[in-house]
Amino acid sequence: MANNNIDTAAAIRSLRPDSQWAVEEDLSGNDVVTWISGGVQPTADEITAERTRLQAIYDSQEYARKRKAKYDALNQFELISDDAINGTTTHKDAIVAIKSEFPKP
Repeated sequence: MANNNIDTAAAIRSLRPDSQWAVEEDLSGNDVVTWISGGVQPTADEITAERTRLQAIYDSQEYARKRKAKYDALNQFELISDDAINGTTTHKDAIVAIKSEFPKP
């Protein structure tokens, strides 16, 4: 499982986007939420469940993040232009290779 540091703040933002609150860490390293306004404060169980849900979404998109990094490394406009001029399929071949390397789950 990849880790993108889904934390308490991310979970609360997802659960209560229009709320105001603060998260601080106590001396034991536990998150302490100070609820200011914006509906009912989510319970610790709700926050834990939301962190798990958000992490699962993040993990399910790992292939897409890896593909994007490879796509960004390509000079796609030049490849497309060269293919049009030379009658080649270099760009399409590169895209197929990336998709093969990082398939959708």
